[in-house]
Amino acid sequence: MGAVVARLARVRPRVWALITVLLAAVLVGGWFWLRDSGLASVKTVRISGVSGPEAHDVRAALDQAAREMTTLHVDTKRLRRAVAVYPQVKDLQVEAKPLHELRITVMERHPVAELDAGGRQIPVAADGTLLRGRVSTAGLPVIQASALPAGPSVTDARERTLLEVAAGAPDAMRRHVERLELDRSKQLIAVLRDGGPTIVLGDAARPRAKWVAAARVLGDDSSSGATYIDVRLPERPAAGGFATLDEASTSTGG
Repeated sequence: MGAVVARLARVRPRVWALITVLLAAVLVGGWFWLRDSGLASVKTVRISGVSGPEAHDVRAALDQAAREMTTLHVDTKRLRRAVAVYPQVKDLQVEAKPLHELRITVMERHPVAELDAGGRQIPVAADGTLLRGRVSTAGLPVIQASALPAGPSVTDARERTLLEVAAGAPDAMRRHVERLELDRSKQLIAVLRDGGPTIVLGDAARPRAKWVAAARVLGDDSSSGATYIDVRLPERPAAGGFATLDEASTSTGG
């Protein structure tokens, strides 16, 4: 009798181990079945953050891809691939809401300048990405290029420097800039629209502070008539190139 009890005692741990393995297999298999089943299928897709002429196409691509998923098995990489042809889409934030809702927030690249190569224009984002497609170039400062890049982004060092400076401008200020360029002395300058004064930025350091200083001077009546605004030292901006009294009289026909 004692031998039988001892034998059962040795078998029992093996039985429990087998039962544990079988239960784990059932649970794992059940989970994989559940996560891909219709019980958690995506039925509502809410998309925000997308704008521009191609917004409808971006939403349609995301909606189609999302409805082939479940809220328990969201494939963010697949969603990104669905909109990879739209360079204005920088990234996605995805949130699943039980049981059937998927929320997608689109983080966009916005154009900060337009490259112009012999009359061919293309908008460019702050990170140098070329926004090919139906992105508007209206109101963007122009950066002259010898040729448009063959790849997906700007690689030329001069053009990237000018893009960095353009990106530092507040939106309201950027709309007034006609073009950005380097003058003969390699000073970075901004030419304003409608005959406004030239803004002398100097180098690419501290672009935001320089744009803010330029906007402050332009908003001051004392700068009226200036032909340039020097913001190389944004703490001490200066307006200059004022016409003399005789020149002003001549220009107005007095």
